[in-house]
Amino acid sequence: MRRDRLLVAVTLVTLLAADIHFILLPRLRTWYQLPRESCSCTDSSLENGAAATVPWTTSQNMTEQGSKLEWLFRHPLYNIRLPELGPEERLLQEDELMNYCKRKVSRWERLKKIYIEAAAASNITIPDHPVTFDPEASWLQFHLGINRYELYSGDDSSIDRLLRDMQTASVISADFTPDEKALKGACDCSQVVKPSGLHLKLALKLQDFGKAMFKPMRQERHEETPENFFYFVDFQRHNAEIAAFHLDRVLDFRRVPPVTGRFINVTGEILYLTHNEELRSVFFTSPANNTCFFAKCLYVCKSEYAVCGHPDLLEGSMSAYLPGLSIAPRISIPNPWIRTYSFTGTEEWEVNPLYCDNVKKLYPYNSGNRLLNIIDMVIFDFLTGNMDRHHYEVFTKFGDDGFLLHLDNARGFGRPSHDEVSILAPLTQCCIHALNKAMTSHRIKRSTLFRLKLLAQSEYRLSDVMRASLSRDPLTPVLTEDHLQALDRRLGQVLRTVGKCVKKLGEPQVVITDFAESSRVTTGNR
Repeated sequence: MRRDRLLVAVTLVTLLAADIHFILLPRLRTWYQLPRESCSCTDSSLENGAAATVPWTTSQNMTEQGSKLEWLFRHPLYNIRLPELGPEERLLQEDELMNYCKRKVSRWERLKKIYIEAAAASNITIPDHPVTFDPEASWLQFHLGINRYELYSGDDSSIDRLLRDMQTASVISADFTPDEKALKGACDCSQVVKPSGLHLKLALKLQDFGKAMFKPMRQERHEETPENFFYFVDFQRHNAEIAAFHLDRVLDFRRVPPVTGRFINVTGEILYLTHNEELRSVFFTSPANNTCFFAKCLYVCKSEYAVCGHPDLLEGSMSAYLPGLSIAPRISIPNPWIRTYSFTGTEEWEVNPLYCDNVKKLYPYNSGNRLLNIIDMVIFDFLTGNMDRHHYEVFTKFGDDGFLLHLDNARGFGRPSHDEVSILAPLTQCCIHALNKAMTSHRIKRSTLFRLKLLAQSEYRLSDVMRASLSRDPLTPVLTEDHLQALDRRLGQVLRTVGKCVKKLGEPQVVITDFAESSRVTTGNR
């Protein structure tokens, strides 16, 4: 009997010890962020890829649960002070923008009055939502904050206000986007091959006269792109647009316009509010009594590819519009590493490993920072898995040295199990396979590299800060855990690629210093 009691006691003590070691202690470490090993913060070789060496001391005192994201944005690398911005460094001047918007509001009111009168003559009743134009509106502040270096600053409070406004503001009008309308004209399918009806997005006007692009949900989060799909027939994923905005901000690029998730009533906020009869014509009620609509174009757009509410609610992404082209012109430039948009054939870069040497001889890649900005863009695209970067855009006001806009990211985050290394071709070809080492020697910005290395550390792990950032979106979870883990894996691959480049050419030939370090705040040029 005593032996039985002794055996029971030993068993209970063993279980208690196991609970303490495997359950209680890990929770205590999470709650109180117990000190870990000291971090050496001297800059060392990048040969091992995800080396945890970045400038400035990394704080080990993260006492708040879930504070990795906040600590990341407090890091000196995320507080690089820009040069003083003069009028020519800003995209728009306040008076210019306000006068432009007031003219747009007046025109909108005139056209709405005509449309309402025409509808009444046909015994059609449509809602009349008044426009409440506010000079302090978040979208106007966003437009005024655009400058030569970024779409918005890291401490711009209007961005969070803009995200909230896009989540909650009343919709007063819906229409096809300008490029959707262009698709109904002559289509040069040798340049762009689009699938049957999968290209579906709408321009929604909000009550404060802000404007957002709505991309509806096409598939579930866990559904991967089939391996036999070409990148140009892949679905456009609304959650990819949301995640790309958060990743862009975590990388401190700030070249993706603000994006948030939202549930839209497709009947009350699109069908009943659109002034476009063609858009009305693509709505129907499904056998399950859900309201559905589909894209309408010249080439095989069918109701089989429609999106449907449940019965009316449909989730999607809301992307803030940039200022209109008439007030802030942009140009679209073919990506030098553009892919072939056909089922057969290849581009030169796919078969010529020395292709980058040819690109470096061409304007505007033979001087300035355009090629460095391309490298930023391909790192961003590799992390998201987006193979569809056929063009990039720049604001014409800022000339050749302006930043690249990272627009249209809906074909990212499709296959978390696959890393498409061909996306990194500009980085590998301009470095590892470069024949002329003296030509445009630098391959990556130091600020970009240091942030990538920082995000490879456990204190600021990319998947963790992305999870925290995305948790703020109304459609959370935006990404599956597989996609979040893929970000860490791909980040390591980028750092290993840069490490090989440094090993081959030496760091001075690879990394260009684009900011000046100081003990507290840094000044620099992006």
